[in-house]
Amino acid sequence: MTDPEFGAVWDSDPAALPPTEYLVDREGERLDAFMARRIETLSRTAARRLIEDGRVRVDGSLERPSFRLDFGSAVVVWPAAPARLLTDPEPIPLDVLYEDAWLIVINKPAGLAVHPAPGQPDGTLVNALLAHCPDLGAIGDAVRPGLVHRLDKDTTGVMMIAKQEPALRHLQDQIKNRSVEKRYLCVTAGVPDPEVGAIEAPIGRDRSDPTRMAIIDGGKPARTEYRLRERFADAALVEARLITGRTHQIRVHMAALGHPIVGDHIYGIRSALIDRQALHAAALGFRHPGDERVLRFEAPLPADMQALITVMRERPASPTAALRPSASRSARLTRHRARLVR
Repeated sequence: MTDPEFGAVWDSDPAALPPTEYLVDREGERLDAFMARRIETLSRTAARRLIEDGRVRVDGSLERPSFRLDFGSAVVVWPAAPARLLTDPEPIPLDVLYEDAWLIVINKPAGLAVHPAPGQPDGTLVNALLAHCPDLGAIGDAVRPGLVHRLDKDTTGVMMIAKQEPALRHLQDQIKNRSVEKRYLCVTAGVPDPEVGAIEAPIGRDRSDPTRMAIIDGGKPARTEYRLRERFADAALVEARLITGRTHQIRVHMAALGHPIVGDHIYGIRSALIDRQALHAAALGFRHPGDERVLRFEAPLPADMQALITVMRERPASPTAALRPSASRSARLTRHRARLVR
């Protein structure tokens, strides 16, 4: 049957129901207790059974029934018999940096969502990958086949995707062990001081707006290391290295430091010079899941970021003349929480 939210087909019993998403409204509640409270027809025992059967995900991850939830997290429940979501292949061009029988490495463009989601049923990287690698649908998660990590829709740069189940597990373990090198380039409003440093502050769902992330007490530990690459009059090209991999981590941390990424309309600064956050995954290094070779891939800056930097260099007297800071309450709160940054 067709899921009206995802625009995809389920290869299970026709009576099976599509998944339902619930936003967590109580901090620290057990997952099984939350489900039993929010789903009227579900007992706590039945909730535990769904969780143990792998039919529940919290922010995309499988968790135990006793898992304590963060406010604003998304709990997705598949109430029917296990079903597989089949996303249609689409012939979307891919910029392939490397490919073998184990994995594929691509340079993701801006505007390409990584996987289908409500409001984005097709036209994603997963659709493109299924056309390029027809067997990918059997690898890992049915909605996110082969995906080892993600980039925001408007963030560009290097991504790796597994083409075999052992490769997926191997690469995911490297992510968990923090042995994967992930380096980004971004253009920030203002120049960070000091020029080299580390931002260590916990990140979780913004309690005033669950669609955003924020620095909050009780959030997941997050650390970003950065260094100045090039100074402009009132902006900078900054290299950031992710030690952890939280949602929107660099964007939230740079905003908390007082230097949001140019073009990031969610976390603090808009620009007439670029219509997205000026953030690019420039380099990715890891061990090959088959033979343990150390691989490292780089992607050049995309044209819009190159153009932005050119303007900054050519207009040293007023490089942010076309920039205007966001006046949103959430952006002010994020900057206020900069005191949590060490």
